[in-house]
Amino acid sequence: MTPADVEETLRRAMTCRASLLDRLAAERTDCCRLLHGSQEGAPGLTLDRYGDLALLQSFRDSVSDAVRAAVGRVLNEFVPGLDLVYNDRSAAGSRVRNRLEGAERIASTTSRVVSEHGVRFHIRARHRGHDPWLFLDLRTARRAVMREAAGASLLNLFAYTCGVGVAAAVAGARRVVNVDFAASSLSVGTANAASNGVTARTTELTSDVFPALRQLAGLGQQTVVRGRRLPPFPRLKPERFDLVFLDPPPLAKSRFGVVDLVHDYQSLLRPALAAVGDGGVLYCTNNVARVDEPDWHDLLHRCANKHGRPIRALDVVRPDEDFPSADDQPPLKVARLQL
Repeated sequence: MTPADVEETLRRAMTCRASLLDRLAAERTDCCRLLHGSQEGAPGLTLDRYGDLALLQSFRDSVSDAVRAAVGRVLNEFVPGLDLVYNDRSAAGSRVRNRLEGAERIASTTSRVVSEHGVRFHIRARHRGHDPWLFLDLRTARRAVMREAAGASLLNLFAYTCGVGVAAAVAGARRVVNVDFAASSLSVGTANAASNGVTARTTELTSDVFPALRQLAGLGQQTVVRGRRLPPFPRLKPERFDLVFLDPPPLAKSRFGVVDLVHDYQSLLRPALAAVGDGGVLYCTNNVARVDEPDWHDLLHRCANKHGRPIRALDVVRPDEDFPSADDQPPLKVARLQL
């Protein structure tokens, strides 16, 4: 796309978001996707606002200096005062590869605290990983959890930087357990909890999700499989939760199991169901675009029935308007299951 094309596309996207930005500001939220390129005429581009940071990312082709300048002009018109940082993720493996100089380099490594629903989250454009520390398409799911978190216990699986768990604690959850294999991600979650004054009610558990979930669900975890000793893992007592949030990556492998959202969602769903208390709620996500949502819902029902935890109600949680979908089938699917 030419700089003029990008400028026109971004200006149109910003105009469409005017009412949403007003609503988010009223919710004390200063984070929003300003351009969802795949659905708004700029395939391979995204532009996200995190407080006073504007993060431009490319996933297909590198972006020229002229395109970046065009983005800057539109931002100065609609939301002046943001630091614009560009992350080129068009290389294989989605790793950030472009070098930054001067003010942009400083802006990219500056730690910031942003707000969503009044909850404070740490953000940095460049860090050891490659994904932002807060996924904006999960905003509506965090909002939904906050509405029913008061007095509840929450198990947050594949917690990453603990966005859902910290939001629940701020909303009054009495106990939150965040589980993730990456200690570096959980350390950001610990900082998020501290920034909101909720560390007394949150626990960050560094563990492969499979053994942690199986033990909490009362299913147990073997230490030896087919004659091979498994890696060490935290030993946990069975516990059921009022709310369980299951947000797995599309595909991941470990010695404890395989996450495959296309072919074997059941391997995670079964123990997650067992970890929900009677009358509790299980949130499930599936972010594989080619997975058909009705088929996925049917699988959730069949698996729940098979394991004696029938779903009394299934509600769909859609992203806000900053993640538009022409066919009303966004890649990220979130289902709230009342058990």
